[in-house]
Amino acid sequence: MAEFSQGVEHEQSDGVRMSQIPIGLFIRGLLAMLLAVGLIGGLHAYLGVRLVSAPHLGAPWTTLGWGALGLLFVSIPLGFVASRRKPTLLNQVLYWTSMLWLGAFGLLLTATLVADLVGVAWGLFGTAPEPQALARGKALGVVGVVVPALAFAFLTARGRARVERVRVPIAKLGPGLDGVRVVQISDVHIGPTLDRHFLRRVVEQVNALKPDIIAVTGDLVDGSVRTLREEVAPLSGLRAELGVYYVTGNHEYYHGGAAWAAEVARLGLTVLQNEHRVVERAQARLVVAGVTDHEGGRMDPAHACRPDVALASAPSGVPRLLLAHQPRTAFLARGLEVDLQLSGHTHGGQIFPFMFFVKLQQPVIRGLATIAGVRVYTSRGTGYWGPPLRLGPAPEITELTLVAG
Repeated sequence: MAEFSQGVEHEQSDGVRMSQIPIGLFIRGLLAMLLAVGLIGGLHAYLGVRLVSAPHLGAPWTTLGWGALGLLFVSIPLGFVASRRKPTLLNQVLYWTSMLWLGAFGLLLTATLVADLVGVAWGLFGTAPEPQALARGKALGVVGVVVPALAFAFLTARGRARVERVRVPIAKLGPGLDGVRVVQISDVHIGPTLDRHFLRRVVEQVNALKPDIIAVTGDLVDGSVRTLREEVAPLSGLRAELGVYYVTGNHEYYHGGAAWAAEVARLGLTVLQNEHRVVERAQARLVVAGVTDHEGGRMDPAHACRPDVALASAPSGVPRLLLAHQPRTAFLARGLEVDLQLSGHTHGGQIFPFMFFVKLQQPVIRGLATIAGVRVYTSRGTGYWGPPLRLGPAPEITELTLVAG
């Protein structure tokens, strides 16, 4: 226990040592984890009561049902551990099982809560059936809704991204750049369940649009450079006449933000870390600026998000395009004459009904909006994070055509 009196050493999977974690912070983190496990365990028990015990399935189905719930509950922490170990077949199976169940668990929980509310309303305003029949009816209804929803969500998440076409008027855009096309991808999340084959398909889709500018707005990966170097290699195939630009998202910093910035630069993309470039065509100019993730400075002080630094010395009177992973970065860009900010991060909510909780952290969920006087386009994301599911918001590649306003 002596080492804990000084702090707990944490080392990332790619060997980068991080600062010591104070013992107080370690204990608070441990308590938060135990609280989360207890809460999730209690919700599993709630599902067991409603979907297994209440319908009186009889032997051996009740025992099998509770046993399956217990194993699936255990799969969640096992999958978390497996994702941080060598990607063997066993670890891949554990991770896939945990993520599929995590998504199914969320949908089952939502559907069961709705079914219980309907049952309460039925009892208050009508003649409810016999309790056991009602319990069986609710359980069948929940399963009947959730199973096809899971299949649809899985196929949507793993399928081809939809191309969203948006025209954005830019007041100061010169004739030479009128109609310039910016193709954005965001939140690809190459990692345990999305590999180079998925990324290669995305690259092919993007290049087929023949973009003038390509913007990669963060959360490219979920893993270390050492683990995913070969998986992100197809990124080098992106082609655009006026450049391919990249900014970091929060997930890069969980696995070495500086290392990932260097790796993406090695693949030939222009990494914008609080800096800008000026692109020109037929004597018309456009500033393309980019910032590190909104919370980058919390994980790496050298990567604090600074739109003011990114646009320092940018030519006046020239339209400004800002790449920033999180939509709320627009609050930091207030008054910097940004004509359009491209963001991601939200995934559009990814799985119904959780998009409603996104508004607790971000000012917008998806699409074109004005935040703090800055026009922001927020992508639904091209991949997914966690459960390989998308129920509601489909994956997206965005083609933004900038026109003289």
